[in-house]
Amino acid sequence: MDRICIEGGYPLKGEVSISGAKNAALPILVSSLLTEGWNTYCNVPRLRDISTIIKLLIHLGAKVEREGDIVKVDASGLKNYDAPYDLVRTMRASILVLGPLISRLRKARVSLPGGCAIGARPVNLHIKGLQQLGADIVINHGYIEAEAHRLKGNEIYFDVVTVTGTENLMMAAVLADGVTILRNAAREPEVVALANVLNRMGASIRGAGTSVIRIKGVKSLRPTTFTIVPDRIEAGTFMVAAGLTSGDVKIRNCEPDHLEALIYKLRQARIIVEKTNGNGLHVVGPEEIMSVDVETLPYPGFPTDMQAQFMVLMCRASGLSVITETIFENRFIHVSELQRMGADIIVSGNTAVIRGGSRLSGAPVMATDLRASASLILAGLVAEGVTEVSRVYHIDRGYENIEEKLSNLGARICRIRE
Repeated sequence: MDRICIEGGYPLKGEVSISGAKNAALPILVSSLLTEGWNTYCNVPRLRDISTIIKLLIHLGAKVEREGDIVKVDASGLKNYDAPYDLVRTMRASILVLGPLISRLRKARVSLPGGCAIGARPVNLHIKGLQQLGADIVINHGYIEAEAHRLKGNEIYFDVVTVTGTENLMMAAVLADGVTILRNAAREPEVVALANVLNRMGASIRGAGTSVIRIKGVKSLRPTTFTIVPDRIEAGTFMVAAGLTSGDVKIRNCEPDHLEALIYKLRQARIIVEKTNGNGLHVVGPEEIMSVDVETLPYPGFPTDMQAQFMVLMCRASGLSVITETIFENRFIHVSELQRMGADIIVSGNTAVIRGGSRLSGAPVMATDLRASASLILAGLVAEGVTEVSRVYHIDRGYENIEEKLSNLGARICRIRE
């Protein structure tokens, strides 16, 4: 199993280019199931999760071609409606095939998904919404089994904001009879990107990016070409890395408007963040980082996917800071590993109190989920000595060539392959 080793104490300097967003690419690739003919997607990152969804698309009967960051998908031969456990168990986003399969083939059998150990993230909101569109659904032996003669538009209210739930219902509704209205819908940029793709395919979706999305069903969709938006969480991770190491980093190919909550908090911590010409940011770390309190919230609030990385920053700050996690109940499981490195963190329920100023020391640590693995690498950048992060298959799910990108910025980092 691969490990990543980091020798701390080197400020990051230079330029880094951000890859396409995993959380945008996954639903967009799945949306190809709704059409016949070749869809072309550009700026698709090379990640473990992308490989998994491609394997699932091929299993369902789609043809897939990849060259560099371009992926082409033709689902004309779609015939299999079964998404097996072996393909779904490693990635919760696999649940996104449920809506398109019901809409296109009138039936679906999808394994209950797996993924990172950061909370229950139940799929009941997906199931409830599809039932409101007319699908008959039962759960048997760990599988969601669904049938629908014809989906019909309806008004659906999400009790809790759900990104994948919004995306799944949006894809199911585009070919349904009548109008579907999604209330308390997720507002993330990745939801907007999916709506833009579907509209280019011929769908009629209005309101994406707001809490109310209106979908008027159409009879069919056509293939399209689309460029995946930059990954805001990867960009945010490098922003924190620059500030954490007292670095000076220019971040290329990002969307600053997608990062406003993080930029605000970084500036409160006295990190200089300036927009550059085009889609870019210039981040300069201060001599002294100030403590800042954070509460994770659905977009456009502070992203839960940046909580672990920001916690490392607060370990280096002056004073006390409080981080409140409101999205996932198990997303502090990285704390014990940071404590092994010398971090002074006390967790009570969904709140973590960080006493900054502790000197972190390198240690063997183990990644427990995707963003936790990123936080441990960040901690290694400023720890005394060498940090060895194991179970890095987690980071390969969401960061493209992270050790190479950090190395190009001056970090002492390498991957040990086993």
